[in-house]
Amino acid sequence: MEQEEFLKISNVHKAYGSGESRQEVLRGMDFTVKKGEFCVLLGPSGSGKSTLLNIIGGIDNADEGYISINGDKLEDMNERALTMYRRKHLGYVFQLYNLIPNLTVKENIEVGAYLSDKALDIDELLHTLGLYEHRHKLPNQLSGGQQQRTSIGRAIIKNPDILLCDEPTGALDYNTSKEILKLIEDVNQKYGNTIIMVTHNEEIQHMADHTIKLRDGQVRKNIINENKVSAVDLDW
Repeated sequence: MEQEEFLKISNVHKAYGSGESRQEVLRGMDFTVKKGEFCVLLGPSGSGKSTLLNIIGGIDNADEGYISINGDKLEDMNERALTMYRRKHLGYVFQLYNLIPNLTVKENIEVGAYLSDKALDIDELLHTLGLYEHRHKLPNQLSGGQQQRTSIGRAIIKNPDILLCDEPTGALDYNTSKEILKLIEDVNQKYGNTIIMVTHNEEIQHMADHTIKLRDGQVRKNIINENKVSAVDLDW
């Protein structure tokens, strides 16, 4: 059962504002994700993707319903427990890289290692990321793709149970986007982290194990992909 419902989203509702300006963003989300799965949250702008990702990440709270990870409900955690949950179990990759400008690639990644008691080997990870020869460079000496690789490294070095990716290729060109998707695919296969990726790019669903299609704050389709293709074979 634990394997089947590693991440459980149950009847999650979320609204912002009040009175006439009240807007329902999530309207009863229900689905589960298995441990080690690569799950894509797919939908147009305003479908609730990023709001749901923030609730899974403990950055925002649901108004109704609950999210549990390995049987632990986020709503039952106090602020300290929630902070520890985020620190120990989650890695975040955003569209913006948020690197520390006066730290090298290696130092930026090591920032993530300090938050973990099961950190990955830094040099091995630098090789996996294709950044070993760039490890002493500062962020302003890197391309956009290399900066995004560094931000993925910072998220993954603490070996999180769940890697949350919010439009990680949104600021990148086509070829660099495919390189980053291949890297995320490699990370998933090598380290076994559960990956939840928000995107509006329909093509990315073909490399995922599991796709949740969202529209107007609801799950419209819940698809298990029996015929995955590699990131290198995607085309859009």
